[in-house]
Amino acid sequence: MLLFSDDERLLEKLSQLGNQLERLDKTVNWTSFRPALNRIFGNKEKNPAKGGRPPYDYLMMFKILLLARLYNLSDEAMEYQLLDRLSFRRFVGCDDQRVPDAKTIWLYRERLTKSGKEQELFDTFYLTLEEEGLLAHKGQIVDATFVEAPKQRNTRKENEQIKEGTEPEGWNSAKRSQKDTDARWTKKGGQDYFGYKNHVCVDSKSKLIKNFEVTAANVHDSNVLAELCDTHEPVFDDSAYVGKSVPEGCKHYTARRAYRNTPLTETDKKFNRRLSRIRCRVEHVFGFIENTMKGSTFRGIGFKRAKTNVTLTNLMYNICRFEQIKRLNLNTWA
Repeated sequence: MLLFSDDERLLEKLSQLGNQLERLDKTVNWTSFRPALNRIFGNKEKNPAKGGRPPYDYLMMFKILLLARLYNLSDEAMEYQLLDRLSFRRFVGCDDQRVPDAKTIWLYRERLTKSGKEQELFDTFYLTLEEEGLLAHKGQIVDATFVEAPKQRNTRKENEQIKEGTEPEGWNSAKRSQKDTDARWTKKGGQDYFGYKNHVCVDSKSKLIKNFEVTAANVHDSNVLAELCDTHEPVFDDSAYVGKSVPEGCKHYTARRAYRNTPLTETDKKFNRRLSRIRCRVEHVFGFIENTMKGSTFRGIGFKRAKTNVTLTNLMYNICRFEQIKRLNLNTWA
């Protein structure tokens, strides 16, 4: 059995090697989330007369949910890793005798989803980014990425009924609870996708996510353009957004598209090359989510849970990007 001093030596060694979680923990003011967490989960004081174990700390559970998104872990895998890894327990603030099980983790996420207030957590950290002067407000890049959900094995008739907004005949309550009737199929580049979309608006200088929308996968990227953008900032996007309006006061820079019998001119190509140098920064965001965060996926069922999943993903990305900017002193645009 490891002694306490052995644990301390192991953690010290991890720190010397460069522990990402330790850097995040030291850089972020986690207590700034407590007011929002208390509004979402309510008063956590337990009546001593009722007995039982005291509830888990809201901030600890919130950090567990963020860890699960950072490493794309299921609730069962998250419980295992908390028991197995000292660095995880140090980050969330618990010991091996007080690790929440997979069901408890699921229940806290479910409470967050049912509250409908997950956006408050994203907005809380957005205020921190504003106060730190990390949002340049000199341009915004808009794009979308798929959030794949477990594929449904429905009959053609069942899919037609789902699209019409009616429940397929013969589904009992048990089967209904396992069916995602909000997610949709779509095709892009010859590949089929099932699930949802994460539409983001990214600050063109800092690569921080300023705003986002969640839709079913079959909703065209351009349909939420106006809702994503801030006013009085240039908007940079690809040719999928041609002809779509942006908020008043925004200059709209859209990649130029070739049409049949109307190829791009040299001026168009030059414009697209210049635009791509700006637009490529949003691909860095999606690249971090897909590679470092192990993918933009969703294991649950239903739009509301998918929205919570995407909110935590985008928030965790901003937290990691915030730590990177502070550590490497990248805010040269300030």
